[in-house]
Amino acid sequence: MATLKLNLEKLKVNFEFLKELFDQKDVSWGVVSKLLCGNKLFLQELINLGIKEIHDSRISNLAMVKRLNRSVQTVYIKPVSKKNVSQMVEFADVSLNSELETIRMISQEAVRQEKLHKIIIMVETGDLREGVLGENLVDFYEGIFELPNIEVIGLGTNLNCLNGVMPSTDKLIPLSLYKQIIELKFGKEIPWISAGTSVTIPLMLSHQLPKGINHFRVGETLYFGVDLVEEKIIEGMHGDVFELESEIIELQEKPLVPIGVLGTNPQGEIAEIDESLYGKTSFRAILDIGLLDVNPKYLIPNESEIEILGASSDMLVVNLGENKNNLKVGETLKFKLKYMGALALMNSNYIEKSVI
Repeated sequence: MATLKLNLEKLKVNFEFLKELFDQKDVSWGVVSKLLCGNKLFLQELINLGIKEIHDSRISNLAMVKRLNRSVQTVYIKPVSKKNVSQMVEFADVSLNSELETIRMISQEAVRQEKLHKIIIMVETGDLREGVLGENLVDFYEGIFELPNIEVIGLGTNLNCLNGVMPSTDKLIPLSLYKQIIELKFGKEIPWISAGTSVTIPLMLSHQLPKGINHFRVGETLYFGVDLVEEKIIEGMHGDVFELESEIIELQEKPLVPIGVLGTNPQGEIAEIDESLYGKTSFRAILDIGLLDVNPKYLIPNESEIEILGASSDMLVVNLGENKNNLKVGETLKFKLKYMGALALMNSNYIEKSVI
């Protein structure tokens, strides 16, 4: 069985880097844990770092967090469906919302459960995912600010998550103005402007984050140390907190070009032939992992001479060239991962998870 390994020391370095950064700026933050898919082992290690606030888009994952540590503040980070309101209120202390009717249902459920539920109102800033249009925000707030068992603790936004619209000072400054307008009109304090995600961290590093942005929701940069604007590892952070290790189950010298009439494979692809490779061979290894677990485009071989050739549902084929390292069946190859690769592997029941 292939294994997805979490390097605890590297995760800790990344966490401490971000904690110091946010402490210096007096910014609150929570960790987005949806990448971990509710894995008990990895969630516990996350909590052990001292994280006080965890965000997720799956209620079952937040339920696991509460089972591990009731004191961690849990945040549900997508609009909740009607049928899941009860469970969401039970396991999430805070939720991100953009629909009046949904918040009214949350209020009713919070009254029934005798709980105070906190709300961050999501504001549309151009990426066209969830969010209330700015011109409708005052009326929206007026419709919910007196609902029982509801406390509005912030205005928030998402950028880059759907259409790739990047955060900028021009995109974020209006949120502070909306906050001031609402506070003056209704005499209510809104503590947070939750406009920060991993893609917003470069604005903070370059001292361009608008004043008033005081809450971040961070996932990818914690796990991959990445500057999502420059697409490079941030100095002082690690990009390989996660590593995939997969066993070689066949290793033979074979032709570089398939032999026979070519049709469409189960993935709907037809192989393209490089005629210059006819008659040439290389050592090809088959690994015990496949498309059922991860898309190969999200895997980065640790060794530069290894080339990923393709995959079927349960097997990955790689080109070892001349096999200079004299690898053998039963040995393993290691891969760094892109975010979507780690997410797929975490969601696979066929991949073992372990902590280094």
